[in-house]
Amino acid sequence: MLRLLFSVFLSLALAGAACAEVSTEETGERVLRVEPQVREGKLYIDADVQLDVAGDLRNAAEKGVPIYFTADLKIVSKRWWWFDKVVVDEQLTWRIVYNALTRQWRVGTGELSLPESSLDNALSLVRNIRGWAVADIGDLEHDEPYEGRIRVRLDTSLLARPFQVDALNSSAWSLATPWKNFNFSISVAEPQR
Repeated sequence: MLRLLFSVFLSLALAGAACAEVSTEETGERVLRVEPQVREGKLYIDADVQLDVAGDLRNAAEKGVPIYFTADLKIVSKRWWWFDKVVVDEQLTWRIVYNALTRQWRVGTGELSLPESSLDNALSLVRNIRGWAVADIGDLEHDEPYEGRIRVRLDTSLLARPFQVDALNSSAWSLATPWKNFNFSISVAEPQR
């Protein structure tokens, strides 16, 4: 009888854990899709990310605190005789800030900054990465398998110092997707006859 109760309890506990895992995957931060593309002699990355800014982080952004998101990308070529060869190790950072005078959001990367009407519209550039040039095709071997991984995170190292301290103590400031793995190879198109 004790064994039967234990097995029923274990079954319910495992089912509950599976349901909790599914619900966090549906609502949590994650990279939904990664698509490497070759155009004009370069390797481009397109990715879709599920990212939700809420709570203290949203309140701080709405009060004009600049927030930074960074996409980390690593592409390696496997080697059986030594360590894996790192082919690409790139980062892309966006800055999102609200200007209370103009009542306008601005999102940008590097020197480029675009106006947006809301925080969610500003986050759409972070959520939908398009045309990120990461490597020249000349640096990659044809018909060789490559393994890549990508993630997007709130970059707390670029925040103002008081917010960096707060970010260490609050889970609202530790927004990041887990690494998303993907595989690809570059094929040489056969000449048409």
